[in-house]
Order: sequence, then C-alpha cells, then structure tokens
Amino acid sequence: MSSELRPLGDFVTFISGNTPSKLNAAYWGGPTPWVSAKDMGEFWIEDSEDHLTEAGVAAASRLVPAGTVLLLSRGMTLHKRVPICRLGTAATFNQDVKAVLPKRGLSGRFLPYLLVGNHDRLHDQVDSAGHGTGRLNSDTLRSFPVAVPPIEEQERIADIGEAIDDQLRLIRQTNATLEAIAQALFKSWFIDFDPVRAKMEGREPEGMDAETAALFPSEFEESELGLIPRGWKVQTFAEAFHFSMGQSPPGSELNEKMDGLPFFQGSADFNSVFPSVRIYSPNPRRTADAKDVLFSVRAPVGDCNIAKEKCGIGRGLCAIRSRFAGIGVTYPWVKSITSDLQRASGEGVVFSSLSKDQLANCSVVVAPVDVYGAVDSILSPILDSMTIIDEESMSLSSADSNLKCNTCYRVRFAHAEHFTEALPATPA
Repeated sequence: MSSELRPLGDFVTFISGNTPSKLNAAYWGGPTPWVSAKDMGEFWIEDSEDHLTEAGVAAASRLVPAGTVLLLSRGMTLHKRVPICRLGTAATFNQDVKAVLPKRGLSGRFLPYLLVGNHDRLHDQVDSAGHGTGRLNSDTLRSFPVAVPPIEEQERIADIGEAIDDQLRLIRQTNATLEAIAQALFKSWFIDFDPVRAKMEGREPEGMDAETAALFPSEFEESELGLIPRGWKVQTFAEAFHFSMGQSPPGSELNEKMDGLPFFQGSADFNSVFPSVRIYSPNPRRTADAKDVLFSVRAPVGDCNIAKEKCGIGRGLCAIRSRFAGIGVTYPWVKSITSDLQRASGEGVVFSSLSKDQLANCSVVVAPVDVYGAVDSILSPILDSMTIIDEESMSLSSADSNLKCNTCYRVRFAHAEHFTEALPATPA
C-alpha cells in the first residue's frame, strides 16, 4: 500500500443533498427513498422513513444509484460518531448528507472501507456550528489526508469487505423476517383475534392444531377497550407485567473496561432485537435479568430490545417481564402495545417520557394463561433462533471492524484473508 498521504479531495467528489418543500404534498409519499440522519444507523441503507414522488425527486435533483456512499456532514449525531453508509437502492438525500463519489483511480467498492477505516480520524475533525450542531465542513473533508493503495489492492480489500457485509446483510434480514413472523402471529391471535372470528364464522382457525384452537372462544364480549374474546379480561399494565424503572449511577462509575455488569442508559445502544454492550457498571442501582424486555421510557419512548444477560439499566429504560407468559410472547406483546403506552404519556406520538404511574395504569387485554402457553411454545424457538443469529452477527461485525481497522493501518492484506475463511455458515 502506498505510504503517501494525499487529500481525500484528490480521490472523491462530494455532492450535497436537498429537501423539497414539505409544504408541497405532491413531493412526498412516493416510491423513492429520501435519506436523512435518522436512516443512517446501519452501514447498509435498504430504505428510508421518508420517500419522494417523481416530482419530489425532480425538485431534490440528487438521485444517486445503489452502492453510493453517503456521509453525514451536519447533525447532532456527529458529536458521537460519523455515519458512513452505503445505499442498497437508488435514493435521494437531504442537505445534511453528502454523497461521496470516487474519481478515476479509486475503486467505488473500496471507498466505503477507506472512509470507515478512517472513522476515528474523521470524527476528530467534527466541529460545532453556531448553535451546537456537529459539522464536517467541505474544506475539511476535501483536505483530509488518506493513504490509498494501488487499484489492485483496493479491489482485493473490497472483495473481503463485501463478502463480510453480504453475510451481515443476510443475517440481519433473516432476523428481521423471523421477528416479522412472530409479530404477525401475535397480531393475528391477540390484536385482530382472527381465531375467534374464524370460529364465529364456522371455520377452523388457521395456523394451529385443534388443541390450540380449542383454547379460543367463539364469541366476543364488551369491555372498556371495545370487543374482546369472551372470558378474556382488561387489566392494568402493572397487573399484567412485572416492571422495574431504571436508575442511573454517577457517570464516574461507568467504564469501558468490562468492570461490572453491562449497562444500558437508554435506547442508544439498541439494535433490531438485542442491544450492543458499550459500557459497564460495577454497582448498578437497577438491573434487568436475561430475557427481560428493555423498554425505552424517554425519547424515543417505545423502543424495545431484549436483555441477553443480566445488566444494569439507567433512567431511560425499564425492564419488563410478563406475569403470565414467556419472552416469546412478552416481546411481541410489549411491542404491540407501544402505541397504547405512547398515548398514556398524554403527548400523542411525539413525547419526551413515560412515568412509572402512566405505565402502571395503561390498560391491556389479557388472555387465559393456557393460551399464552400454547403461543409461547411457538414463538420462543423463533426467539432462540434470533439469539443464535445475533451471536453470528456479532462475530461477523467484529471481523468487519478488524478489516476496516486493517484497511486504515495498512496491515498486510494476507493477514486479513483469514476473515473470509472464518465466516459462519449462512443461516437457512
């Protein structure tokens, strides 16, 4: 690898995004992703929260193809990290995001690993705009010194990086599919009451054996929450769940040296199902047990993950465990009533926090215990599979980080090749 450091601007061009007028409804709600900082949590961006119509794309005039590298150049997130992502599909993006396009001599496949490998040095370049927003200005980015190897070595590094990333994408998609299956089954049985409706119409409930179907009634009855299956009841959240609000120790007690229990202050470390451990506490004031649902009670209220082991929880979280069901049911149950809990905050969809009393008094529909037992026997194995897949993802992420680190520090490439040999088998 060449040892010569040259300005990043010698190798790439930066293009800024745009925001079509949000007052013009004709621009919004179409099929084209419009990426902003909130979509840049993962390396690959498969979709975005907001979308543009064809007219919106024309107004934004910054449509880039799949594979393009995006870098956040303005936003509060920059004070913590520099999101560097790659598009899984063609997309537009806002003015806080820059598309990084390679010039001749730089492989577009190598570019994301060059940037991620230099993440910490890039983060050191973040300053603050007048009102405190993090900023990576264009001149700083263009003059940022990088070492770029010959094109042949770039392609070899990209081959390894993409092999790992492809495995990570597949694993995450598999876990997302499993979670969607669990959530859909819970919704069908406990939100839409499909088995009850089927029996009312003289049909056999779908997706269950006769023994399980016999657990569901064939009629509804009135309740304070509307029609619910006969024999089921409405209870408060406190009657249905054990829950413990978190409490934060002094920041001086927290460490990154693995001293004490894993500690989660809020949902910042949440992933799709299980949180990432960043810090530890030798003396947590409140703890959650393995397979407790970790629920965010401060903005953003309603985010959920599952504790993989005993851990400390700060004031941004509470730990939840059902009084009647295992985690296979509890996780989709808590996720399904998030909207109810949000309304309990009294602030609509956008709110800042949820108190212990608000949570305790929220009303939920509770089925007989044997119904939960039957469902848990289906959903818990799905959760176990998701746990195993998450472990594989963690192992691959570690290899991915090492590769990107090696890219940065120019370790001999032969040393990196063992990562592909160590890739775990793709989940079925």
